[in-house]
Amino acid sequence: MPDQATVTRPLIRRGVPDADRWTLIRDPESALPEGPAIVPLEQWREAAPSEDLAPWLASDTELTPELADALQDAPLIAIDFPKFTDGRGYSLARLLRERYGYPGEIRAIGDVLVDQVFFLTRCGFDALSLREDQWLEDALRALNAFSRAYQPAVDEPEPLFRHRLREAIHEAEPAFA
Repeated sequence: MPDQATVTRPLIRRGVPDADRWTLIRDPESALPEGPAIVPLEQWREAAPSEDLAPWLASDTELTPELADALQDAPLIAIDFPKFTDGRGYSLARLLRERYGYPGEIRAIGDVLVDQVFFLTRCGFDALSLREDQWLEDALRALNAFSRAYQPAVDEPEPLFRHRLREAIHEAEPAFA
């Protein structure tokens, strides 16, 4: 197995490893690279619309209806996790998916750990840029750590108890016929 310290940010997109064609720009004063770039929100808002430019949102971004409307045109939206203990990014992803119907890629960036990947996907993230020291193989296993979830979420809007109730009623129907 290769030394993960020599590998830069493993990326998982829709549950499988993927090559990252996007360059993450943290400093708004940095020059844009050749090719697709993820830039700070304000830099993205000031630029001309482009399929090669996407915003990243800080965890404390206030997602107003006006901002959510502007983000509909983004080719992807990255949400920053400055610390793994900062859970505000989960809420941003759920709001983008459930309240504002964003259909594109939502990517977790920053301090993204293997322990978070299952829950990130449940909240609407479909791309995960893991922290450099995280093992890709462990993250892929963690995506399937649980076969069922009790709570409703973006990936499964129906709670488990309703699913089980429907199955029980369906199985009992022949007895009442």
